[in-house]
Amino acid sequence: MAAAASISCGSLLAAKTASFSGGGKLGRSKGGGGGGSSREECRTSRKGSRYFNGDGGRRTTCNAANSVFDLVGMVKSLRWRAPVVVRDVVSPGAAVVAQGPSVSLPSMPTHASPAATAVRREVLPEDMKMREGELGVVKRNVMRAEDSERLNWYLRAILTANVYDVAIESPLDFAPRLSELVGAKIHFKREDLQPVKSFKLRGAYNRMVQLSPEALARGVICSSAGNHAQGVALAAKKLQCDAVIVMPVTTPAIKVDAVRALGATVVLKGENYDATQAYAKARCEEEERTFVPPFDDPLIVAGQGTVGMEVVRQLPGVEIIFVPVGGGGLIAGIAAYVKSIRPDVKVIGVEPEGANAMLQSLYHGEVCRLTKVDGFADGVAVRQPGDVNFDLCQQLVDGVMTVRTDQICAAIKDVFNENRSILEPAGAVAVAGAKAYCKAHGVTGNVVAITSGANMNFDRLRVVSQLADSGSKTEATLLSIIPETNGSFKRFVELVGTDVNFTEFKYRISDSAEAAVLYSVSCSGPAQLATCVARLRAANILTEDLTEDSTTQIHLRHMVGGATGIADERCYKVEIPERAGALDTFLEFMSPKYTITMTHYRSDGGQKGQVLFGIQVPAAEFAAFEECLESTGYTYEDMTKNKAFSVLYGGGARLGV
Repeated sequence: MAAAASISCGSLLAAKTASFSGGGKLGRSKGGGGGGSSREECRTSRKGSRYFNGDGGRRTTCNAANSVFDLVGMVKSLRWRAPVVVRDVVSPGAAVVAQGPSVSLPSMPTHASPAATAVRREVLPEDMKMREGELGVVKRNVMRAEDSERLNWYLRAILTANVYDVAIESPLDFAPRLSELVGAKIHFKREDLQPVKSFKLRGAYNRMVQLSPEALARGVICSSAGNHAQGVALAAKKLQCDAVIVMPVTTPAIKVDAVRALGATVVLKGENYDATQAYAKARCEEEERTFVPPFDDPLIVAGQGTVGMEVVRQLPGVEIIFVPVGGGGLIAGIAAYVKSIRPDVKVIGVEPEGANAMLQSLYHGEVCRLTKVDGFADGVAVRQPGDVNFDLCQQLVDGVMTVRTDQICAAIKDVFNENRSILEPAGAVAVAGAKAYCKAHGVTGNVVAITSGANMNFDRLRVVSQLADSGSKTEATLLSIIPETNGSFKRFVELVGTDVNFTEFKYRISDSAEAAVLYSVSCSGPAQLATCVARLRAANILTEDLTEDSTTQIHLRHMVGGATGIADERCYKVEIPERAGALDTFLEFMSPKYTITMTHYRSDGGQKGQVLFGIQVPAAEFAAFEECLESTGYTYEDMTKNKAFSVLYGGGARLGV
């Protein structure tokens, strides 16, 4: 009886597939993953390697709504769906999901892509600053018939994606504490509980399982610094395929060891992702391997889209889904499914402020490239979104918002308080976005935040702990100017208030009549902080809130000293790779020609360290000095005019001026 049902399901799917492809014959590979081609070659364009597809014949235009509902009805009749998993608390067991029937897909969908010689629009992260909880503008094109047909392909690809050989249907956890704090019913989609602690294995396996036996025998290769690498390694292990994973030389040892433990060959090459990817693609050509892209690929997108399929089934009353955005593969897949089945559900992307490539791309209506990227949330620190993903997001996503680093840290703490799990920064980006958006817009319904990963570097916990309270607005960092006279400190403490607790305090005597004091206080919220600052200012004590100033949080609050009156002193923040010899390379360009007057650095567990330098540069040599900085190849930022630096160390600007 069970066998008969299986045959009936397969027949129905085959009939539906033939109808969708315009009546063309669908080939099948010997491996059962797809059909059509006798040989595969490595292609290193934006679509990665050649797909092992069927001969879909002439594709016909179809009505999106009718096709979608026919397809959904067909799938409902199959009754092979996985059990719904909705939890109020974390349970130790993983949901066991039955794999759906294997179905050949029509030809791959096409997406607009620029010429190989086309120059991308280059932007800076600070070119677009958003208010808290604000969505960016999406410049959309008019939807065409081929767009509807393409969306149907993605819906079918997601419904039949081969991911549950390696992935679990991740639980959906209700977050009672955070929900009470925010006012909305917040749920976590726990992709951090996947076997590799990230959603990335879904897309990687779905892409690789479509390869022919010949392609699998030649092996695969990818370039990645973390989660995608582990996804490809696990997929290769499952498919008994040789895998080469190329990682930057700055990749933390814990991630390198995790990939090697899965049986893949790790090659450390290049100081940044561009150099790493260039090597991987060149080796791909030489060895005729298949390159597995991290996000810009229809089958990768379809694999990630199974997350959206599970959310809709697990929480039928969902109103908003918040998705972390890097290259855009996860949000493109989720939006493709959700907007086909439940167009009333909002799909909102969340990016770090310093890595807002998708936000700016959607605003300009074209894929933009960031000239620099904040690497704190390294899992989503991408310079430009994929062409495939941008196409889908421009058509389907409701908007993209940004969050600060301290808000991400606060979200990590929120998740820990709920279930004692520690997310990586990229894994908490959607939670931070959900908090900000729901508070700003008064959302009270069911919302889902995708907790996308938990591959946290232990060293980074120090920074997370330091910034979490400021991100949740329960701690503030202030700078006040007090008279350099006896008794002034006692009066200052009294004015701050007995209801406010000092958590940090830095002061050093100076020769001037005034002293600059940098300190932190705990507070119950913005209202209490505003009262405290107003009380100080009313007593003629100039006070500035530096809670959201990243230079103060990462560097200045850890330094003790004062203004020295050094002539022509400038301050720069430089990103130096976390590898032996990198600092020496930088100093070769600077010293002994220029005098270094100040330094501060502390590892945060990332691939690049942010180092604060004070350097003495005469005005006449400034242009030559900037050229010298450029020649290092390191990203830098002039912080000389930063208010906190000027007041505390530069002897320049004063508060209130």
